Amino acid sequence: MEKIYDVVIVGAGPVGLATAIGLRKHGIENVLVIDQTRTFRQVGHGLDLLPNGLKALKRLDSNAYEEVRKTSVRLFNPQQSNNEKTVKTNQEQKPPKTSPKWVYKNLQGQLIRSIPLGFDDWFKDYGEGRVSVPWYDLQTTLRHLLPQEQVQANHRCIDVVDEPENGCVRIDCVSNTSIETNPYAHWTNEDQHNDTQFESSNTVPKQLETKSLRAKLIIAADGINSTIRKVIYKDSPYCDFAQPKYSGFTAISCMETAEIPSELWTELQDKFFQDSSIVTLSNDQVFSDQPWIEKPRLMLFRKRSSQVGYIITLALPLDLLQGKSGSSLINLAVQELEKGGFPHILKQLVRSSPPTNMQQRPYYIHRATISDPIQIDINTEEYPVKFQPPWSSGRVVLVGDAAHGMPPFTAQGANQGLEDALAIATIIANIALENNWDDKQAIATAFEKYEHLRRPFVTYVQKATLTGFPHSSNEKWQEYHQQVCCRNFDQVVEALL
Repeated sequence: MEKIYDVVIVGAGPVGLATAIGLRKHGIENVLVIDQTRTFRQVGHGLDLLPNGLKALKRLDSNAYEEVRKTSVRLFNPQQSNNEKTVKTNQEQKPPKTSPKWVYKNLQGQLIRSIPLGFDDWFKDYGEGRVSVPWYDLQTTLRHLLPQEQVQANHRCIDVVDEPENGCVRIDCVSNTSIETNPYAHWTNEDQHNDTQFESSNTVPKQLETKSLRAKLIIAADGINSTIRKVIYKDSPYCDFAQPKYSGFTAISCMETAEIPSELWTELQDKFFQDSSIVTLSNDQVFSDQPWIEKPRLMLFRKRSSQVGYIITLALPLDLLQGKSGSSLINLAVQELEKGGFPHILKQLVRSSPPTNMQQRPYYIHRATISDPIQIDINTEEYPVKFQPPWSSGRVVLVGDAAHGMPPFTAQGANQGLEDALAIATIIANIALENNWDDKQAIATAFEKYEHLRRPFVTYVQKATLTGFPHSSNEKWQEYHQQVCCRNFDQVVEALL
């Protein structure tokens, strides 16, 4: 009989790694984290860790929290070279800069909202700070806090099989196989092959390798297109919910434009950027309760001199995006900005984008609660009005985007995932403490407790994400952040025990 792990975590993103760190903090060291990627490489854009995510991470492991904070500081305030330090000592010290802000403005340049980006500003209001960090750097920081042998790439899960005779569940994996493009979680450029880094005949073996792993518990942290979720929903009443659904929103981006004319840059600077390095523009009134989410939004961020990047968020049918890349994406973006009443200066900026830099990303969602019975037979009484696809089955439990993936409009995907990591690490630590590894009923009860605690709150966050109600007024904005950021995580943990 092969080794049986206490826990195998599928998915070596920040949520899976944070869960493993939390389990080890509780003394559960017989843990393995696997991921389908062939090698850990620099992918993904930046993400924001807000007070609730940082509080959860600190409760999981204070050392992990400190290392993530250091990573963020190091990235955004790189250490000076010796020459720079020498020059600095010979110069008069400059006063500290004010905290950077992310501003929201309407198309006339009027300020709607200003959000401080400094750690201390958030700490003062919510009892914890806020940091921005590239996804890959966050993954790397957390991965290096685990023993190297406990995190293994090149394991693509294809099946999960219960083995009650062995008191475990088996995961079947394949290695060294071409990885299908994940259409749910990545920016893509249709002109570029997404797997070019794996095409060298020197690095891609011609034969597949199959491997099976066994564990007492499986944690699926394998993202919004979760393989584990598909397996456990297959041949069940939940099979229609195995795959995520298109949210109705998409984004078109150019992370770096070509150098733009000086007069265009001056107008962007004077009317929109001013003292900010990041600004979101929409056709809103300064005070309005009108729907915010379905309006086109253009996020501008300052790059090097005379260069900017942008992300346009649009409510679009999915078929309008298919096959669009390069110039066709530029034309689509300009067309939608025209419909939204955006001024010539912003359409000119988009037209100046290098076609090779254009990317698109449809946003998908796996709802925590299904209240619209479109795919449910309403003539039967088998389903309640609110339908809740389960987050666990036997010895398998879903966390993060695998349980409740959502668009990034409220920056809560990773943060809600870290809250899941805290909850599930607490639950499993209690299973270990009471030696309930072989008690299926105790495991089911524990997973139900996790789900019962987390699902209502995630449903609230998903509603905020898809409707944009926190943006409708400053009062609602403050109320939302109080609800999300000011919770007492000691009480959360206590509720799980």
